[in-house]
Amino acid sequence: MDWWEISGNWVLIPQRPTAIVHFLGGAFVATAPQLTYRRLLERLALQGYVIIATPFVNTFDHAAIAQTVLQSFDRTLDALYASHLRRRSLPIYGIGHSMGCKLHLLIGSLFSTERAGNILISFNNFSARNAVPLIEQFSPVFSVEFTPSPLETNQIIAQNYRVRRNLLVKFSNDTIDQTTILTDLLQTRFPGMVVAQHLPGNHLTPLGPDANWQAGNVFTPFDAIAQWMRQEVYRELHQLEHTILRWLNPLARF
Repeated sequence: MDWWEISGNWVLIPQRPTAIVHFLGGAFVATAPQLTYRRLLERLALQGYVIIATPFVNTFDHAAIAQTVLQSFDRTLDALYASHLRRRSLPIYGIGHSMGCKLHLLIGSLFSTERAGNILISFNNFSARNAVPLIEQFSPVFSVEFTPSPLETNQIIAQNYRVRRNLLVKFSNDTIDQTTILTDLLQTRFPGMVVAQHLPGNHLTPLGPDANWQAGNVFTPFDAIAQWMRQEVYRELHQLEHTILRWLNPLARF
């Protein structure tokens, strides 16, 4: 299965699509999601999910980024319906990691769009001063904040977020995760519709290409060590993949 660049998005198209995933990555790794999240996204595609991964460059105006990535996604989706996808009724799910969660939350709150559900991994809603410590070095009185601010973002979600079905993932060793706050907000807004999962891992667990170790004609101790290391490195990512796929389709076998 090959990656395609279509209207500024990176796309994977399985042979028998069952649903569409709009993926948004973290602030500093979102410019090349087909590389930084390759293993995770290709695993989803193998299970029948069309992947549309939208790159973006971080700025202080997160609402503007949300609008831009939504417009970019819609252009690519229209192009796919005109060329590769015959069914126009495939459900659409949003998946976000870190800042990508905030963008999906803003999309679901500020703009008119249909989503069957959102998967929000390692939600991060820090202030600009905490997220960009260099600001204080330029000037101790220099005041700049993300738009919307963390407080405004929480208020927007609490009042306007319209995606009822959500999976929230928090990792056990993630010191910058703010999923607990988000869980409370969404469970209050949509009682019984929000699933919160705690998994082993850290903030970087969703990232990483799939490194395939090719053993030689004779299986050596080095091959055994390499395969063991690969299993350990991807054990936490595999649990994340399984959790996502089980939530998307509880009846699927994989």
